Amino acid sequence: MSIRRCTVLFLLLVATVQWGVSQVKDYSIFEDKFNFYVANDLGRNGYYDQKPIAELMGTMAEEIGPEFVLATGDIHHFEGVRSVSDPLWMTNYELIYSHPELMIDWFPVLGNHEYRGNTQAVMDYSNVSRRWTMPSRYYTKVFKEEGTSVRIVWVDTAPLIDKYREESDTYPDACKQDMNKQLAWIDSVLTVSKEDWVIVAGHHPVYAETPKDESERSNLQERLDPILRRHKVDLYICGHIHNFQHIRRPDSSIDYVVNSAGSLSRKVKSIEGTVFCSGEPGFSVCSVSKQEFNLYLIDKTGTILHTVTRKK
Repeated sequence: MSIRRCTVLFLLLVATVQWGVSQVKDYSIFEDKFNFYVANDLGRNGYYDQKPIAELMGTMAEEIGPEFVLATGDIHHFEGVRSVSDPLWMTNYELIYSHPELMIDWFPVLGNHEYRGNTQAVMDYSNVSRRWTMPSRYYTKVFKEEGTSVRIVWVDTAPLIDKYREESDTYPDACKQDMNKQLAWIDSVLTVSKEDWVIVAGHHPVYAETPKDESERSNLQERLDPILRRHKVDLYICGHIHNFQHIRRPDSSIDYVVNSAGSLSRKVKSIEGTVFCSGEPGFSVCSVSKQEFNLYLIDKTGTILHTVTRKK
């Protein structure tokens, strides 16, 4: 074997090994905390950066010990799924997120791409997969771990946006949902929330830099954001834009966080209120104690790019 061929094989071996190696140097920051993952915009059948990021999530989970995955939509590109037996469940999800440490609960919401297919099948998959847990289009759950309590409210954002309601040929289920009923439910849940931390999660951003239709954000700013502000939620976490963004508005105490795609990412630039942004793909880790909430934005190499910190 030639020296050149040996060198190429060695470099390939090093690159293969490094896919699963985390760049986080000090895992003690996650000790004695309630930890969970945030992941979204995944479904690329393992292509682009989806498979290596999935492997990294598993490798890091060995050290972090996440309790669950908060999956903020678009698990399936491009036309959603047709049924609970659609092959995309295997090629987009089961065979990709196959690390033993990722055999934990996944709590998803519907994204716009799920709305292009059979949305009921996404919920019904809860009866097929042990780890897929989606009781409804919108729902809430309280977690009590490590001496702290966290409430997460999952919201169904597509039906709150006129664009999706009006394009009934492409998003047939969006216009069938009672928008006002959901908004009233969100308000009622947040009214009685007394937990240490209150997080609202949806697929679409309330504020973000993006070439996507401005009406998506303006509709949520008009309909959802007033409820979030009135109840002073801690964070609103979403996906959809395929990059990392942390936004703080001068007239709001909420941290608005866009989690990047776990596969194909897009470029981004700062806007009013931008604290941090990055066009890198990746995922996030929430690490919570009673006194402090840290959300770490992590790229495909396992490097923490930015930390969103809230303290009591």
